[in-house]
Amino acid sequence: MRALARELAKRHEVTVLTSQALDLERQSDDGGVRVLRAPVFFRKELAVANFPSMLAYLPSALARAFTLRRSCAFDVINTHFVVPSGPVGQVLARVFNAPNVLSVHGGDLFDPSKRSSPHRHAWLRGPIRYMLNRADAVVGQSRDTVRHVDQIYGVHRPVELIPLGIDRPLKAAGASRAAFGIPEDAFVMLTIGRIVPRKSSVQLVEALVRCERPNAHLVLVGDGPDAQAVRSAAQAAGVAERVHLLRYVTEEQKSQALACADIFVSSSQHEGFGLVFLEAMAFALPVICYDRGGQTDFLSTPATGHVVKLNDLEAFTRAIVDLHDDRQKCLSVGQHNLRLVESYFIDRCAQSYEAVFAAACAQRAARTARTG
Repeated sequence: MRALARELAKRHEVTVLTSQALDLERQSDDGGVRVLRAPVFFRKELAVANFPSMLAYLPSALARAFTLRRSCAFDVINTHFVVPSGPVGQVLARVFNAPNVLSVHGGDLFDPSKRSSPHRHAWLRGPIRYMLNRADAVVGQSRDTVRHVDQIYGVHRPVELIPLGIDRPLKAAGASRAAFGIPEDAFVMLTIGRIVPRKSSVQLVEALVRCERPNAHLVLVGDGPDAQAVRSAAQAAGVAERVHLLRYVTEEQKSQALACADIFVSSSQHEGFGLVFLEAMAFALPVICYDRGGQTDFLSTPATGHVVKLNDLEAFTRAIVDLHDDRQKCLSVGQHNLRLVESYFIDRCAQSYEAVFAAACAQRAARTARTG
């Protein structure tokens, strides 16, 4: 979202309304984007929002936005995530008499790892269905997400498919495996993301053990409530020295980690899209992942690596061995991914959004003319 807002700000005036958790500033400028933050309560971590903090965001965000009524006019409201942001975007579209383009991203519709996932609860499905129907336009970032709008929520309307995009990666100058405590001759498997139940990260430790390749190392960029479970699993399996948890890192450090890797691995149980896969592809890495989620729009076996049946850990391990043992294949797949990712940089994503915004504004103007 940050990359998209910055790209749009090259040609438009962009204001982002988001939450002010922990010690974030109330207002800031980010690459030409005006960022307004509404204070929320009960949130303990920047990376993880809990249910009380999401509820608190609704009145707080509306109160923050209402202060703009006299000083701002918006041509379009782009609401990202139907939960929890959907009601805020819908009200603001009415207040500013602007079309509401609602972008759904996967976890706000369907997250199989959470009991609180909206698809499990009728009291949430109803309001979500209402907001999906009322929006001037709906955007999904993968066929998987678009399908859920129809099949889970029974909303039978056109949904624009706009794949997410990434910034062109930073050059990883001076990337060194030694900086991460990894031997130069290691075969490095990398994953990026919050270490939460949906990622099922302990499976990656098990795959590392099962592949029986002593030079294989696993690097996890990110942190979260399951980090200790990963450490404990690595310790119990006797591979703690080959499992590296980097926690949260800067963009430069992330680029350096990607530059040091041989393959990208993910045991995530579902991804609405999977930007991390694109980031890996931009560093010419083959990708091994499961087959559940939006990443199947652009990942396939054998072109981009291996897309494995969900939780088939034996097949996942065979995929690691395949790329480990055939270095030429590993390099060839990586080069294919480097070419493929050219279609997924943020400038194309922004251009697609601009077309949707323009169409929504034209439709709103036409309706106003008919009724006026």
